[in-house]
Formats: sequence, C-alpha cells, structure tokens
Amino acid sequence: MKRRMKLRTKMLLLSFILVSSSVIVSGLSMLYSISYSFEKEIRQRAIAISRTVAQLDEIRDYVGKEGGARIIQPVAERIRLATNVDYIVILDMNRIRYSHPSESRIGERFEGGDEGAAFSELEYTSKAKGTLGYAIRAFVPIMDREGIHQVGVAVVGILAPTFESYLAEYQSNMLLSLVWGLSIGLIGSWIIANSVKKQTHQLEPFEIGRLLEERSAVMEAMDIGIISIDINGKVNFMNRVAEQYTKVATLFDDAEDLTLSQLFSGTWLMDLNFVNQKIQNKPISIHGTMYLISSYPLHVHQDLVGSVVTIKSRSDAHQLAEELTGIKNLVGALRAQNHEYMNKLHSIAGLIQLDRTEEALNLMIDETSQEENLVQFLKDNIDDYAVSGLLLGKRSRARELGVTLRIDRSSYLSQIVDGFRAGDLVSILGNLIDNAIEACQGQEKHVVCCLVQGDEHGLRIVVCDTGKGMSHDEQTKIFDYGYSSKAEEGRGIGLALVKEIVEANQGCIHVESQVGSGTKVEITVHR
Repeated sequence: MKRRMKLRTKMLLLSFILVSSSVIVSGLSMLYSISYSFEKEIRQRAIAISRTVAQLDEIRDYVGKEGGARIIQPVAERIRLATNVDYIVILDMNRIRYSHPSESRIGERFEGGDEGAAFSELEYTSKAKGTLGYAIRAFVPIMDREGIHQVGVAVVGILAPTFESYLAEYQSNMLLSLVWGLSIGLIGSWIIANSVKKQTHQLEPFEIGRLLEERSAVMEAMDIGIISIDINGKVNFMNRVAEQYTKVATLFDDAEDLTLSQLFSGTWLMDLNFVNQKIQNKPISIHGTMYLISSYPLHVHQDLVGSVVTIKSRSDAHQLAEELTGIKNLVGALRAQNHEYMNKLHSIAGLIQLDRTEEALNLMIDETSQEENLVQFLKDNIDDYAVSGLLLGKRSRARELGVTLRIDRSSYLSQIVDGFRAGDLVSILGNLIDNAIEACQGQEKHVVCCLVQGDEHGLRIVVCDTGKGMSHDEQTKIFDYGYSSKAEEGRGIGLALVKEIVEANQGCIHVESQVGSGTKVEITVHR
C-alpha cells in the first residue's frame, strides 16, 4: 500500500516553505527598499555638494586656465574629505580633469559617457561605473562670475553600496526573523494540525475521503431513496433511487439550490415543517405513484443540523404492509369465523346425539342457506377475495360478540381504484368495522352496516353503527396517532392509518356522530 504523508507533516512542511519564502522575499524587498531610499539620499547629498563646489570662486576663476589644477585640487580635496564623498572632479569645457582623488589622473580627459548633458548647462545625477567602481554622480555646470557663460562642470561621486554589502550588513536581522518566523509557524502549524485531527476524530484527510466514498457507495447501493436536507430544508444529498423516484433530472434544470418543498410540490409534505419531526412510513403520492416516506431529525452535539428522508416504493413494500395491516386483520376475522362454525358444529352434534335429527337438519339448512346467500352475493359483487374474506370473517366475529353486521346489498367492487391496493381496503374496512363493533357492545341496539362501492372511477366506503356515539371533542381526535377512548397501550393506531391512506390518495373522510345514537363514517375517493 502506498505510504501517504500525514496531515501534521504536510502542515509543518507547508509552514516551513511559507515562512521561509515570506522571510526571504520580505528580506529582499526590504533590502531593495533600503537601497532605493539610501540611493535617493545619496543623490540629494551629491547634488547639494556639487552645487556648493560649483559656486566657489576658486573653482570658477581657475577652471579652464593653465595651471588652474594647482589651485582647484587642494580646494576639491579639502571639501571631499570634509563631506566624506568618494571623489570630486572638476572638468573644463574640454572635459579635462582639474581635480581627482588620484592626482595622476589630473589633466586626463573624462570619459564617463554620462556627462554630455552637463555641458549644456543642465544639472542631474546618474549611476555609472567609474574608475573607482559604481557610483552615484552629480553633474552641476560651473558658470562664470556673471552667470552668463559656462566654464566647466563639477562632478561629485559617492560610491554606491553593493547588494552584497547590504546583505552582509542586514543578514543577522534576516536570520533572526527567519528563526522567529519558522518557530512561530511550526508551533502554530503543530497546534492547528492537532486541533484539526481532534475535530476529524484522529482521521487523516485520505481516510476521511475514503470513508466518504464508502458511505456514498453504500447510499447509492441501497434500494430505497435517501435525501439529506439542512435545517432550512435545502437538499444536500440525493442518492440514485431518490433521483429516480422524484424525477429530478427531468423536472429541474438546476438541482443545486433545490429545496424539499420544491421537490415534493403538490403533496402534503410541501406545507409541513418537519425538519425536527420524526415521520415513519407515511404514504405520499409522487407523480402519480404511491410511496412510503419517513423522516429522521439529525443532531450533532445535541444541535439540530437537518434531517434525512427515506422514500420506499409502496409496491415493493406491499407484501410487508399487508402482513402488518390487512392480512393480520383478515387472519383474525377468519379465526373468529372458524370459532363460530365450531360452536355451530357442537350444537348440531348435540342435537344428533339427542336423536333430534330433524332440528339438527333444520339448523344446518338455515345456517347453510344464510351463508350461501352471503357468499354468493360477495362472489358476484366483490371481485377481490381479500375484501370478501374480510367481510365474511368480520360478520362471524360480530355475531360472536353479539353484534349484527349487515352488508349493504348495493355494495360492489368491480375494480380497485388507482392508487389503492387490496391491502389498503382490507386495512380501512377492518379498522372501521372493528371500531363500529366495539362501539355497539353493551348497547341496546347493536347493529353495524357496511357499504362498499368501487370501480376505476372512485371508491366509497360507509360504515355506520348504533353504538354509543362520540362527542364533538372525541370526533376531532379520533384520527390522531395514538389516541383511543380506551386509553390502552398499543391502541389509537388503526384510524390514524386509515386517515393516512385516504389522504395520500386525495380522498375525503366524513364523520357524523351523536352521543347515544351511533356513528357514521364515510370515505370517498374520486378519479
């Protein structure tokens, strides 16, 4: 496996490079600035001295005169020594030297190359290489006493310090700055690296990257849609399945600033501020297809940072849903029916043992006739066997509890309306009938009526009873999750589930109830 450089090592190395580069660059910039300022000062000093020399009478009167060097040289040298400049050279109009620190060069022609403009009555400074090295030279024209005619040029030169000399002079300061900068930078990098490592749970960046890639791969491999949102409802992450369910690529050109309300526009989720709410397996219709949606708040260090939303295809979860809802009710109803038949068989067996065969035969014919009529009606009008079986089982269960369950003969179910499944109808009917039977127990009148009408255009379910009824306050709470008039643990779920299924399919639930007179619940769905 390739060995990777640790974060702490990278930060220390980066700090070393940055501090070293900064100190070196700033040091060189400082030296350049010092050199420029010093050179500017030298120019001003040189031009001032050169002006003074050009105004001296000894210089004016003897420059350009034969033997004038004997007068000019001592004056120029005296001023040179007094002002601590490197040389003062007096030239006549023929560029012949009348003074020079090296007397052997007096009388020779000046060939600096930058003196031409000075013989045109101009004063200026320049930097050029002379006989003593690179120097800042000031050129000032020498005028006669009347100031009319130029008689020569005064040149004052001050040798310019070299870059090496500046470096030698300030190298100790630069080294000290480098040492202090490196020390502070390395210590700071060490502290920051340790702080970052602590925040990343001692993981290196490449380990974090690998972990993120693995988590992303896991999210993409799951067969449910996963959406992560921040506290404002903005979508931070969607896996492949979620994008497929919500059709993001088709409906949105730019999904970067997508919010959950935009993603689920037109559904109950659009108006729900559920970032801090926990929702589990609530039905929702997305682009005409039913799904189950769940939401789980995300907390980091006890602070709410967002929520994760999962979307499951209800067709994929249908088998499990039936197991948990409809089939469970159906099995219970069939068990009650079996119990009732056993009681009837015991009665028939007793009559036969008492040699009262005619009464036993009449009981068998009566029971068989009633069941055959109901079974035939359900067979002819209810095309779904799960719903037929539920109605038969609930009828037996009601009879066992002393309640009469009447199935309206205008009932029919030629086709289950789009959006519903057999398990949904079993769940709705089972819960409504159970509640109606329970409401009739202990009452003088104990009749429950059930009407089911459904085809491809809609669905209508009506369950009414002659039970104890409900107050207005109870009617407003019956569909709340966990609410039950019995106040028993595990109850108050059935009607909440009914409401979720109906509202997910844009249906309506209407409840009419009066205390002591019974209750009527009507569900309608139109397509």
